[in-house]
Amino acid sequence: MSERTGGCMCGAVRFTASDVPAQFGICHCEMCRRWSGSATLSVSLPEASVEWTGAAHIRALQSSEDAERTWCDRCGSGLYYRPVEGPARLVLSLGLFDDPSGFALRDEIFIDCKPDSYAFVGDHPRRTRADVMGPEEVSS
Repeated sequence: MSERTGGCMCGAVRFTASDVPAQFGICHCEMCRRWSGSATLSVSLPEASVEWTGAAHIRALQSSEDAERTWCDRCGSGLYYRPVEGPARLVLSLGLFDDPSGFALRDEIFIDCKPDSYAFVGDHPRRTRADVMGPEEVSS
């Protein structure tokens, strides 16, 4: 784990994150694809480990029962996904980091929602919607 910096496209919102994990995950769910324009490549870390500048430009939308998504109100860059319950964690896109190098792919989730137009190589876990949400959530 290390400290990394990053920010939105226009620079109005910046952050310094400590204890950033060396691994990232990929989500193929419909919400993430619509939010990012494709699969979302991201790291999850404790909210308390991220310090923000320009926080007045952060806007939020509760995008589902389970989470909210944020963006910069100046340039529209997606900033983070935050579960509304459970431990205070932020899921930051790799594209926000000033240097997104050095991360290793940990896993892919909602693999059954992935379009057939791309694929990520490598031997890593690939979990379906039912694996992530539980079979009762999928059938409802």
